[in-house]
Amino acid sequence: MAAAGSEAGGWHPGHNPWTIALTVTLATFMEVLDITIVNVALPHIAGGLAATQDEATWVLTSYLVSNAIVMPLSGWLALRIGRKRFYMSCVALFAASSFLCGIAPTLGTLVLFRVLQGAGGGGLAPSEQSILADTFEPRERGLAFAVYGMAVVVAPALGPTLGGYLTDTVGWRWIFFLNVPVGVVSLLLTGRLLVDPPHLVLARQRKGGPIDFPGLALVAVGVGALQLVLDKGQEDDWFASSFIRTLTTISALSLVLLVVRELRVEQPVVELRLLGNRNLGLGCVLIFIVGVILFGSTVLLPQYEQVLLGYPAEKAGMTLSVGALFIIPTMPLVGQLVKVVPSRWLVALGFLVSAYALYVMSHIDLDVSFSTLTWWRVLQASALGLFFVPITTSMYAGLPQEKNEQGAALFNLARNLGGSVGISLIETLLARRQQMHQSVLVAHETRFNPAFRAALAAMWAEFTHQGRDAAAALRMAYASLYAQVQRQAAALAYVDVLRLLVVGAVVGVVVALFLRASPHGGRTPTMAA
Repeated sequence: MAAAGSEAGGWHPGHNPWTIALTVTLATFMEVLDITIVNVALPHIAGGLAATQDEATWVLTSYLVSNAIVMPLSGWLALRIGRKRFYMSCVALFAASSFLCGIAPTLGTLVLFRVLQGAGGGGLAPSEQSILADTFEPRERGLAFAVYGMAVVVAPALGPTLGGYLTDTVGWRWIFFLNVPVGVVSLLLTGRLLVDPPHLVLARQRKGGPIDFPGLALVAVGVGALQLVLDKGQEDDWFASSFIRTLTTISALSLVLLVVRELRVEQPVVELRLLGNRNLGLGCVLIFIVGVILFGSTVLLPQYEQVLLGYPAEKAGMTLSVGALFIIPTMPLVGQLVKVVPSRWLVALGFLVSAYALYVMSHIDLDVSFSTLTWWRVLQASALGLFFVPITTSMYAGLPQEKNEQGAALFNLARNLGGSVGISLIETLLARRQQMHQSVLVAHETRFNPAFRAALAAMWAEFTHQGRDAAAALRMAYASLYAQVQRQAAALAYVDVLRLLVVGAVVGVVVALFLRASPHGGRTPTMAA
């Protein structure tokens, strides 16, 4: 194996770089898993804490909001206090708040501890990516990001299955307790292995001057309000709700002011100027699209299986888990391919495969088998390795080393926002399209339609044969037909959403072709700091 290390002055991390990669991947898996593992436990959490289902959703929302606020600030914080110190603080906060979540006696305290947990988790991913970028030489980064990417992609798919198993066997509190030993091990390894590279120490020494408190406030308000809008929009009927309208206005104003301010101040908390770097800017766009497709489809398929096919949560989660297992061998392969194949072609191929997989999935119907759904997911999963590794690798090409932290923060914010937009968009479109299809189908359910009359007569005869009187049998026949209409309308809505995701994947193909090619294993000329 080639010697791994930073490019700056022959600096070496002092330990085997793959040990460092596995250490940061451990915390990555823990944090990303926690985003989806809680979903299946919400009904049990609501019941255990005497809360309604709507109130319990704040367990998810509170985490996502604090996570989104801290993420764009992580690069600035790492430079202010040192990356190792910041990273270990995040791991410690995440593990400690996970334990507190597990012992929370009320919903209010659980939501508070989830805010702390989200704050700890928000700083992990950007720091981990910049650690890998500094630890490995450019030619080895593809394989390093492949190992890291397996955790990012596999964890959300395993979350629902693992969450369902723990909730059913030992109780919902163990989905939080599970993080504690992982966090302790991660802290011990991090304290022993990680060292801030010289360029980061130098950048930290230069990062003097006053703190941009207005920028900090604008990030917190703008990003936090945006995440709330995305998470609660469909639930509150979007702009029919004064709450959503107010949050949207606050978010829009805050983000506009943030852009104006951060482009003018000398030491911004969010380095928006870095988006002028071609590969980083395009990388953020591409990972946003990946977030929409990945998280959107991760919600879409199990929901279809549970709502329309009647699968239990654990069986529905198995569809995702099989696809996740298929990713494991493909990630290292792509990590080697980035050494010899330009990233833009790999990313474009990934979006093409994803578009084809989603198009095949759009032929879904109410008679589809479990094995067919599983193989469709495997086909889609085969594209995920072609997304994450080349996009992440190309993002660092041309980015000054001292800007790795800030670039990773923007990149991960784009991925998370893509996931939030994808989930919100899918839930909204499903509701709207189901209403549209239902109105069209109901319009054909009249006594003038021979097919409807035949189906009604058959059901009436069946219920009469079961011993119902004529009037009751007729009511039951109408109710049964209406239930079928609702299921068919819902199935058609899923088809519409899958076809929209196909369009998103095709857009990704086009954007990917604009990535700047760099010499294999090298860097493009760096942008001026």
